[in-house]
Amino acid sequence: MENQQVVYITGGSKGIGNGVAQYLLNKGFKVAISSRNLKAAEEAVSKFTGSLSDRMAVQSDVRNPEDEIKAVNAILKKWGRLDVLIANAGVGAFAPIESLSYEDWNSVIDTNVTGVFNSVKASLDAIRKSKGYIITIASLAGINFSPESTAYNASKFAVVGFTQALMLDLRQQDVKVTTIMPGSVASHFNNHIPSEKDAWKIQPEDLGEIIFNLLKLNPRVLPSKIEVRPAKPPLKA
Repeated sequence: MENQQVVYITGGSKGIGNGVAQYLLNKGFKVAISSRNLKAAEEAVSKFTGSLSDRMAVQSDVRNPEDEIKAVNAILKKWGRLDVLIANAGVGAFAPIESLSYEDWNSVIDTNVTGVFNSVKASLDAIRKSKGYIITIASLAGINFSPESTAYNASKFAVVGFTQALMLDLRQQDVKVTTIMPGSVASHFNNHIPSEKDAWKIQPEDLGEIIFNLLKLNPRVLPSKIEVRPAKPPLKA
């Protein structure tokens, strides 16, 4: 696929989305990132390296379908096309079922599942037109369950299932769909502050490299589901 394609990354102000955005900018793509807070997105964009004309910040809460429609329309107004959607925005809430609140459950499901649906629906016409690519960022929690993770496991199992069914819906329309399922990533997820202690983990730019390589594959090839783990996690005591 040619560079100067347009990529929209939801939840790109920090963490995985931010690292993927910078990697793709370095490779010559035009990249828009979203955040619920426009200032956070603008601050992130200001720190990227590369051409100012190739980066864009948009405000969107993926839980709100109107926000996602406005974000996509803003991208189309600026660049006239959309080639790649990376549905990355996500949250976590971890607690035993007895103490997991309705509010936390709804936040996780609305963001991680309905948010992905909203992003895809808002982007679909443009992606069809460009014969582009939809990539969802799921998790190994989409196949492996853990204690105190009922909400997060439910959401990521749903993202994996949604994305695989979406792939079957769209592949005859020349739209490719892949879900990426990372294990431990050095990111700000769940209020974590990345540090040098996270050097063994997958880095956000590693996922950017995976996505870049996906976009370069021969058009006849479609890795519909990618599991990715740290190569050498520390041994548990």
